Amino acid sequence: MNKDIQRDLGEQPIAKIMAEQGLKPNDLVSNSTEQITHKMVSRATKGRRLNLKIQYRVLNALNKAASKQYALKDIFNY
Repeated sequence: MNKDIQRDLGEQPIAKIMAEQGLKPNDLVSNSTEQITHKMVSRATKGRRLNLKIQYRVLNALNKAASKQYALKDIFNY
């Protein structure tokens, strides 16, 4: 196991955006056209490192649920 990679990166900007928009993890899961789970959304908000494919799935679900256009740099700080 590679000990150089930090996996827990603290609360991410997506958590603040979801709170401002009044969105819950279930809103993202139900608005997603791709397969995402509540666990993926929870990991995204808490700062657990996600691979790029999952980051884009969460981003697409957030954009659809919030009716806005965010970029990856807006919702993740890693």
